[in-house]
Amino acid sequence: MAVAHKSAISVGLLYIPVGLYKTTRDTSISFNQLCKDSHERVRYKKYCPSCDKEIKNEDIIKGFEYEKGRYVTFTSDELERIKSKKDKTIHIEHFAKMSEIDNILFDKDYYLVAEPGAEKAYELLRQSLLSKKEVGVAKTVLGTNENLLVLYPTKECIIAKILFYQEEIQEIPKSQAKIELSKQELDMAKTLIESMTKKFDISAYQDEYQKKLRDAITNKINGNEIVSADTEISNNIINLMDALKKSVEIATQHKQAGTA
Repeated sequence: MAVAHKSAISVGLLYIPVGLYKTTRDTSISFNQLCKDSHERVRYKKYCPSCDKEIKNEDIIKGFEYEKGRYVTFTSDELERIKSKKDKTIHIEHFAKMSEIDNILFDKDYYLVAEPGAEKAYELLRQSLLSKKEVGVAKTVLGTNENLLVLYPTKECIIAKILFYQEEIQEIPKSQAKIELSKQELDMAKTLIESMTKKFDISAYQDEYQKKLRDAITNKINGNEIVSADTEISNNIINLMDALKKSVEIATQHKQAGTA
């Protein structure tokens, strides 16, 4: 696995060189865009209208438009010079309880892996955080953005969880109405949850639609037509308690059959 970014955890006088590695990979089927008539791939070219030619990546610099049609430009080297030593490290600002970090703030994750020679300091931080059930709240600059992140300890490693800033979180689009629920409705809903509760195992889940898509691709390659899936959706509005009771019956049957 290729390292996505090299940095170091900085806390007090501790300096722990680490590499950031992506925690996930995209396994979904990717389609190319084709011309409907010729089936040729659609190409996207970086073009300069003034030079009237296609531009290569090495000929491109970054520009900020400060007035209409006027830009101040930066090279990658100039942008790198702006970063302080603190910017280039994962600088821990403070520590906090894991439970204090709202899940809605999480954006994406990276594995933090200690560089050779830094394993002991890394392990000291991981075990200490884990025993205290705390995370390190830190900042670092990735690219041209200062990222807020938490260093989240697990049994195997530390995960850097990139956070959204408060201003990036949108409010709920409309307020939720306060609904009065009866004890009988709540009890039945709890029974449904209990009847469908089991230990979570991520390996039990696969992307079923991707399998259908791969089968469809194979069928098309073999010259077969695509048969419509059952798309009928029931719009019948039934009594809430009747729906809960029926759901509990079905969930119980599945659990007894070992198919829940």
